[in-house]
Amino acid sequence: MFISPAYAQAGGFGGGGFEAFLPLILIFVVFYFLLIRPQQKKAKMHREMLGAIRRGDKVVTNGGIVGTVTKVIDETELMVEIADGIRVRVQRGMIASVRSKSEPVKETKKPGSGAGESQEGPVAKLKGLLGGKGR
Repeated sequence: MFISPAYAQAGGFGGGGFEAFLPLILIFVVFYFLLIRPQQKKAKMHREMLGAIRRGDKVVTNGGIVGTVTKVIDETELMVEIADGIRVRVQRGMIASVRSKSEPVKETKKPGSGAGESQEGPVAKLKGLLGGKGR
């Protein structure tokens, strides 16, 4: 008597397929560009950094220990000197960052090659310029 019957109205949302999923698709696109893609780029840079570690590099481990790489044992392990005479084996994946890169090993010239250049170094060359005989 006082209660009127409720009838279902026809929805004003005509479609039902694509329009229903449009907000979800937009949320996924936003998440991809704001979260997933930057994280993938950072992970790729970290993998490249780990692959480029060589002897002489100063590194920081995930535990905060700073040391110098003395030997690359294999693909997964490094020998790191953390103090004078104290060397520890560290997994390559546990390196957080590389503080300073060492210079690449210079190629030495074979004796007898080159245009008569001596292997004595820059000091000997300087002495030769000043009139001294060098060594």
